[in-house]
Amino acid sequence: MRVLVVEDENLLAQQIKQQLQQQQFSVDIAADGEEGWFKLSEYPYDLAVIDIGLPKLDGLALIRKARQESLKTPIIILTARGSWQEKVEGLDAGADDYLTKPFHTEELMARCNALIRRAAGQPEPTLSAGAIALNSRTQQVWLHDDEVSLTAYEYKVLEYFMLNPNKVISKTELTEHIYDQDFDLDSNVIEVFVLRLRKKLDPEGDIKPIETLRGRGYRFTLAVA
Repeated sequence: MRVLVVEDENLLAQQIKQQLQQQQFSVDIAADGEEGWFKLSEYPYDLAVIDIGLPKLDGLALIRKARQESLKTPIIILTARGSWQEKVEGLDAGADDYLTKPFHTEELMARCNALIRRAAGQPEPTLSAGAIALNSRTQQVWLHDDEVSLTAYEYKVLEYFMLNPNKVISKTELTEHIYDQDFDLDSNVIEVFVLRLRKKLDPEGDIKPIETLRGRGYRFTLAVA
């Protein structure tokens, strides 16, 4: 999952980025509202964490602009302690959730995961597709109740597939969601990840969870509950 953090306090922004990366998120940072708007409007994000008190373009204006442009990216706002007005204004502007500074990073991670699941129509942390099960909270995957060992990027690809079942997903879309913005993007690596996932999740070749659509990308064919 790819997250945009719009925060002008560099130390806090880096702390949030580090925690998100430890949870296998790809993270981009913007230091002001204008940069945040550029990235939010140009790149596909699964979630945005936006501070209210931003330079150049404040957080509320950024959120309003995003919603006016019909961007549906889930948004968590960061507000000052005790500022209930900011919470109300942020939610009214189009934010989906809020967190009050200072906060525990564990709470931020839980809210991020919950909001992404909710946006994908999967409120529970465990996604099930036939014999395959994935827990987004613990980042564990099982096949027929046996845990499957995946690399960080294999997990990211599978999670994105399972959050978007039956959707045609191009290599470009997958690349943009699993890598940070400043990462050297190589869509050919996606083929390797998909090949590994097929071998680990369908060793006998009878489930066929990932379909290749020539010239278009991939589709996760199993129903997800």
